[in-house]
Amino acid sequence: MLKVDLIQGASSSFYGPNAFNGVISMETKNPFYQKGLSVAAKYGERNLFETSMRWADAIKNKKGHDFFGYKFSMQYLRADDWVADNYDAVTGTKSPKTNPGGYDAVNIYGDEYQTGNDLSSASPWTFPGVGVWHRTGYKELDLVDYRTRNFKASTAFHFRVKPSLKEESPEFILAGNMGTGTTVYQGDNRFSLRGIAFYQGRIEFRKKDKFFIRAYATQDDAGKSYDPYFAALLLQTNAKTNRDWSTDYLNYWQNNIDPKIKEKGYPQLQFVINPDGSFGTTFDRVAAAKWIADHQADLTSYHEMTRAYADKGNPLNRSLDAYAPGTDRFNQEFDRIRNSYNNQGGTRFYDRSALYHAQGEYKFKPSFADHFTVGGNVRLYTPQSKGTIFYDSSGIKITNFEYGVYSGLDKMTNDKKWNFSATVRMDKNQNFNFVFTPAASVVYNPKQNTYLRASFSSAIRNPTLSDQYLYLNVGRAILAGNLHGVQHLITVPSLLDYVNTLDTKKLKYFDIAGIQPEKVKTFEVGYRSTLFNSLYVDLGYYYSIYNDFLGYNIGVQGTFDAATGFPKALQAYRYAANSTNTVTTQGFSAGLNYFFHNFYQLSGNYSWNKLIKTFADDPIIPAFNTPEHKFNIGISGRDMPIRINGQKLNAFGFNLNYKWIDAFNYEGSPQFSGYIPSYSLLDGQINWLIKSMNTTVKLGGSNLLNNKQFQAYGGPRIGRLAYISLLYEWKKK
Repeated sequence: MLKVDLIQGASSSFYGPNAFNGVISMETKNPFYQKGLSVAAKYGERNLFETSMRWADAIKNKKGHDFFGYKFSMQYLRADDWVADNYDAVTGTKSPKTNPGGYDAVNIYGDEYQTGNDLSSASPWTFPGVGVWHRTGYKELDLVDYRTRNFKASTAFHFRVKPSLKEESPEFILAGNMGTGTTVYQGDNRFSLRGIAFYQGRIEFRKKDKFFIRAYATQDDAGKSYDPYFAALLLQTNAKTNRDWSTDYLNYWQNNIDPKIKEKGYPQLQFVINPDGSFGTTFDRVAAAKWIADHQADLTSYHEMTRAYADKGNPLNRSLDAYAPGTDRFNQEFDRIRNSYNNQGGTRFYDRSALYHAQGEYKFKPSFADHFTVGGNVRLYTPQSKGTIFYDSSGIKITNFEYGVYSGLDKMTNDKKWNFSATVRMDKNQNFNFVFTPAASVVYNPKQNTYLRASFSSAIRNPTLSDQYLYLNVGRAILAGNLHGVQHLITVPSLLDYVNTLDTKKLKYFDIAGIQPEKVKTFEVGYRSTLFNSLYVDLGYYYSIYNDFLGYNIGVQGTFDAATGFPKALQAYRYAANSTNTVTTQGFSAGLNYFFHNFYQLSGNYSWNKLIKTFADDPIIPAFNTPEHKFNIGISGRDMPIRINGQKLNAFGFNLNYKWIDAFNYEGSPQFSGYIPSYSLLDGQINWLIKSMNTTVKLGGSNLLNNKQFQAYGGPRIGRLAYISLLYEWKKK
């Protein structure tokens, strides 16, 4: 990689609908300029081994001009990922970790709260002490392979159309990339990716700072990837349904635990004769509550006994036993589940999706502006999941086409102090209306190395393929796209009220409109300068206004028996949805770099980002997933001089960086939404350039203090990763 530029903020005007929160623009090394061989190897903790190689060269024509350049590169990574072993109670769950009947742990799947396993509001003389009980779940570490493997390769061929013009020559490029690997991935849910593969081919014709036209196609293959969370639920169901398991649980409790509780003095329902001669009952609720509080250890033991019984089938049918991890029986059933597609009794995905993209741009230099740019792009998505991810089953074929055109101009005043720019873009997706995104900025340069800036920008975010077409069963809920709207969903709070009474009049219903593109307008001001020839300052503030903010709504579809009120069918859904209100965000960033003694730098930056959402009537889950505060403080040195045998060498460098991230709420699927505590990390490295060997030795590590912390809810605690690396670079002239 030659250069990585971070373009912050809404950037749809030049970069399209996907440039909603900014763009990472990457420029790879060109074989005409970066020739030679580079080989790298890295070894580290957690069985880390990484190696890469790049070779590039150019061939001259008969006149001695480079006309054909080529490059090849490969990279392999092997490491053991951290284990997701968070056994704290899920944020917002009803049962605390101390509940005798168990609780819903973050990285144990299948132990979630179920209303049918809750007798906490029942009369205390019926099933005394049972309260809320949870089914035995499966730890994630029994369901996934934490060994990460990744292989990538790329090649590119560059042809200069007019070699005599050198870097001014138009250039024709053919390039290809591929990658494959196995790892654990977290998005909306936790997924075990096994043997995934990506392929990309690109063709481009360009002239530096003048024009380009490029087209590429990307194809992916999900391999044998599967959902471990859903696999846990199927392992349970295939042994014994939740209803049968709970029935066995209560039967055992009534026949074997109730007598033990009575023997230990739990209050009993007493029959009495009322003053009027009628019969009645009385029960000492205060004494019962005190007995429960005083016998928590006994109740925990009783629940463990009952759970062990319910996990078994019966002496005449051992096929109903739970699939215990580590047994041949478990291995056989688990292999069957994860290798069967999720619409055929398993949890495996099929994904052979592709996208095709073409874009062109041309820059003019008219008399009225320094630059005038026009361009456009088209993109075609062809998802193909056979109903395992999207609703493309039963012969349904999904395609999604979008296009956009844009133009922009730049103008600098004659005294070079003012620079004005303006752009406008129009986008159209086949499922949505035309959307226009204008932008404008002004930069004032009052003196050398000092800039004041103000800008207005706008952007859209087209709903993703998942927002439009997703249909993914993750066990307790179905994650669904919402292209056409949804009607007659039951609110979750009203469903919980109904469960306690079976009164269908308590149910409240709502509709969700079809998903629409998210739109944002951002205002930004900033200041950048170099003070005292050694202090670099960059300050910025933004305020963004969102309409149709994209997020999720959760609801339940259900049918009920008209006579009894009992449910016939209930299914929870998480639908993509837009906010019905205007949502705003604002933020501030400050960066300082102080250079001293020629070789050293002190640096620091701080950012504040705030989502403003105060609408109680808007049920959207925004999935902002951004800490409000974070900062970095670092010190570094480069080309530090040392003397070896009296010779001065600029050979050493180092970097030490401390970062702090504020606590925030992470919002993914219903199982993986919760609170991330604040955390801090210390990263560092030292490097030594051995010029005579064209080799750089680097010793470093991330999270040096091994401060294990969560960075995504449901993910592992990430600790230290120390490493040593060698980089050999032979630069051909």
